[in-house]
Amino acid sequence: MNRIVITVLLSVILLPGCGGSPHGPLPAGFVNQTRHSDADLQEIWAEAQQSAAQQIDLNPLQQLSSHVSPETRPGDPRALSVEPHQLLVAAEPDVASGVLFAATGQQRSDPTGMIACPPPCNVRYATAYSRYQPDVTKYAASWEFDGNNFGVILEYEFENHILNALGYDMTWR
Repeated sequence: MNRIVITVLLSVILLPGCGGSPHGPLPAGFVNQTRHSDADLQEIWAEAQQSAAQQIDLNPLQQLSSHVSPETRPGDPRALSVEPHQLLVAAEPDVASGVLFAATGQQRSDPTGMIACPPPCNVRYATAYSRYQPDVTKYAASWEFDGNNFGVILEYEFENHILNALGYDMTWR
């Protein structure tokens, strides 16, 4: 009996050191709930890495809403080493045009290409948004197969994940 107890105790103590720890880093990659392949998402991620390594714009949303000058920084070469870790990427149904108009006064036909952006977003509706605890990127479903727009939208959101991982201020991203 003592031998069984000792075996169980040693297993509990030693197994976390063998990759069993719930506090270790998540494996690299995506939780892909899109209709694109993991390879497609990885290609878009690589483009986001290159973009962040070349130049960083920290306030694109502020530029749109307040007409302020860009707050740019030189690229950060560390961006090339940041990888997604179980980043959930998924579509959300577009908000209906009537709902969008009632909330914002903005007229768009259906599909609107917009989804609700939950707090702490700086806007009420957007084409996509990201969260960082846990890592999530959601986008309006109508963009999924709309030419190159899907890639452009996700590249921006993936840049946000990269910049957040590197410690940049994400207030106006």
